[in-house]
Amino acid sequence: QVQLVESGGGVVQAGDSLRLSCAASGRSFSSYAMGWFRQAPGKEREFVAFINWGSSFTYVADNVKGRFTISRDNAKNTMYLQMNSLKPEDTAVYYCAAKKNYLLQFGPSAYDYWGQGTQVTVSS
Repeated sequence: QVQLVESGGGVVQAGDSLRLSCAASGRSFSSYAMGWFRQAPGKEREFVAFINWGSSFTYVADNVKGRFTISRDNAKNTMYLQMNSLKPEDTAVYYCAAKKNYLLQFGPSAYDYWGQGTQVTVSS
């Protein structure tokens, strides 16, 4: 089992950058594939990015491609989401999640463990 805690959210202006962190505790962080999701008020939880256990494969959603970068440091048991050129439509609660199998999957139900979320608000 792994416990996840997100940090780094905040209130920023359009065009600014933020880096979110997801700190993991528990067993074998490096054996989990990881993902970032976000959920805006009144909307469903949305896939943002994925990274496999060894960082050899990453994938970001089309609507953030070129602006967001996912990475991880297994020695620090931490995953990151670098967000550049933020837009008001990026406003949401951002969640990190871990999954036991290595497959790229977009649905929240495919992920086994979740953090509590961190709020990102982008003003215009």
